[in-house]
Amino acid sequence: MARNARIVIVGGGYVGMYTALRLQKKLRSGEAEITVIDPQPHMTYQPFLPEAAAGSIEPRHVTVPLRKVLRKCHHLTGRVTRINHASREVTAELAAGNVVTVSYDVLVVAPGSVARTLPIPGLAEQGIAFKTVGEAIYLRNHVLSRLDAAATTLDPELRSRLLTFLVVGGGYAGVEALAELQDMATYATRYYENIAPEDMRWVLVEAAGRIMPEVGPTLGVYTVERLLDVGIEVFLDTRVTSLVGGHVELDDGTEFDADTIVWTAGVKPNPMLDNTDLPRDSRGRIECSAALQVVGMPEVFSAGDCASVPDLTKDDPEARTSPSAQHAVRQAKTLSGNIVAYLRDRELHDYKHGNAGSVASLGLYRGVAEIYGIKMRGIIAWLLHRSYHLMQMPTWNRKIRVAFDWFGAFVLGREVVSLGQINEPRAEFHRVAGPPKPVAVADPVSSIQADTPVVTGRPQG
Repeated sequence: MARNARIVIVGGGYVGMYTALRLQKKLRSGEAEITVIDPQPHMTYQPFLPEAAAGSIEPRHVTVPLRKVLRKCHHLTGRVTRINHASREVTAELAAGNVVTVSYDVLVVAPGSVARTLPIPGLAEQGIAFKTVGEAIYLRNHVLSRLDAAATTLDPELRSRLLTFLVVGGGYAGVEALAELQDMATYATRYYENIAPEDMRWVLVEAAGRIMPEVGPTLGVYTVERLLDVGIEVFLDTRVTSLVGGHVELDDGTEFDADTIVWTAGVKPNPMLDNTDLPRDSRGRIECSAALQVVGMPEVFSAGDCASVPDLTKDDPEARTSPSAQHAVRQAKTLSGNIVAYLRDRELHDYKHGNAGSVASLGLYRGVAEIYGIKMRGIIAWLLHRSYHLMQMPTWNRKIRVAFDWFGAFVLGREVVSLGQINEPRAEFHRVAGPPKPVAVADPVSSIQADTPVVTGRPQG
């Protein structure tokens, strides 16, 4: 292919950032021009979101600024709204509000996934997702603010509602978020005179018959047992039927009120893919070959949560790789190498990676892990969880910052302060700078006669 090939990467997450990072190292000067388009100016390392929400890691340290690490790439902060491969064009709405069209010779489609929702009454109004650093910060502040509110009310029903926390979805995200937040809230209760750990109610609801299928049935059962040990209620084979007004109704007849509802019930491909002419499977994912090329479009590549990639480690020809960070990071490595090979008219390589295992945190000093068939639990699994994800964290800058966060939390304890003002930063200023409220003016005559202040000329008392 001619020099100065135009490479456009849609998405700055695992696949997008890692692919661009490797391309800027592998490509020769003048060989190609790389443009990365993403709504956010950073990549978020999602496995650390539970610890960021629980106060073990500074939230900024689980993000990687794209402009800082992708110095040889062009950046467009905006949301891709359309891909027209027939004309080799990507349409994006940029942060300033203007719409641009970017042409390409090679395209990488990696917008990732979004939360998979269901038509449950009240979900849109009451639910909180857990996929972004903003949601992690909000959830942390929200949980701590519920403790503050519960400590100041005399209404037992309101107090019960404030101290009830529901997580829907028993995968990695749901279990780790639940365990870390419950651990943080339990730690925080030591600073409240009238709230004890047993006053809180934590509930996990999962539609399947087991949780965390990634770690196998034995460790799945162990995980449920550990959750029960710390007072977390677990509902399996159970579905939520209504969340209207925070009143939770389950299909087994259970009902209760909750002021915190976290939705982690799976993901689906980014809906932006609906506005493309790329081939997709029945689940909405982009159909790819094992070399990560889009079927029938050799100049278009895809990987990650939005891609349907053959799993060559299994005998089943219909098997596809799961939407996980483990695959996304490794697919990016193969993807970048194949793009370089494509530009230089060389042979492309198929992606093949057997699942080495899984690790998960269940709160401070507790975890489960299964590595090459070896099952571990407790503090050993927890240390493996931290070690593995620290190694996978992009850039030494972020690795060091996360390690210092852990050391600081170990020595000084968790930070358990709610910074709820960041959710409405102008609220206080608006209160003092807004239109003045009517002031009560006393009638001088009435004041003399009755020695009672009055409003708008009418005596009070």
